[in-house]
Amino acid sequence: MTFGAIIIGDEILSGKRSDRHFSRIAELLGARGLRLSWVEYLGDDRARLAATLKRSLAAGDIVFSFGGIGNTPDDQTRQAAAEALGVDLVLHPDAERELRGRFGDQTNDVRLLLGTFPRGVDIIPNPFNRIPGFRVRDHHFVPGFPQMAHPMVEWALDTFYGGLFHRQPSVEKALLLTGAKSYESALLDLMERIVAEFPTLRLFSLPSISEDGQRRHLELGVEGEPALVDAAMSSIRQEVERRGINWQWRP
Repeated sequence: MTFGAIIIGDEILSGKRSDRHFSRIAELLGARGLRLSWVEYLGDDRARLAATLKRSLAAGDIVFSFGGIGNTPDDQTRQAAAEALGVDLVLHPDAERELRGRFGDQTNDVRLLLGTFPRGVDIIPNPFNRIPGFRVRDHHFVPGFPQMAHPMVEWALDTFYGGLFHRQPSVEKALLLTGAKSYESALLDLMERIVAEFPTLRLFSLPSISEDGQRRHLELGVEGEPALVDAAMSSIRQEVERRGINWQWRP
């Protein structure tokens, strides 16, 4: 299964607020042996949101959407999700129960908008303040506030996708290469050979450059099934030694 994230908010695109969701969702997935495959940043534009959601719904991905489910005019995610699904917005009875439990006799029509979701969805409980999110067809819509959103994402992962956790053991190993020949274009043939010989592994090469523009080292490694990683790294190490390139294991 492919996991994706949609991070929504004009305030993020304008730079008024910094995104705190991308690194956290990647961390939550990684802790469960899963990987984030894509992420999109969008403003509070209903048409663009609806088009994006139509595409991701059609793809069948597991998606976490952050932000835009409030009740102010700039919040457009609930409306866009309804448009993408081809349904109307209705007050969800479970959401209404949570909201009345949260606000008591101060519950009113404006606050109940917080539980007005696309018809046919299920709610995602919010342990922070009981104002729920919602889920439908493996798409999960949570608030933009990290202290609310991240526990809700954890709950959804553990409740619905436990069967996907750690299905395949995976490790990552890498060498730090230094010296005159330790740059990517000089090692392209080696990288291509490793990719061809170990197609199920993920190869990565990450150059490190100092403030004055000087190359410090090249991190070259692979990620995947442990036995294959060991075999690939042995092949890489033998070749860099043959070429006289200095190396050490990445900590």
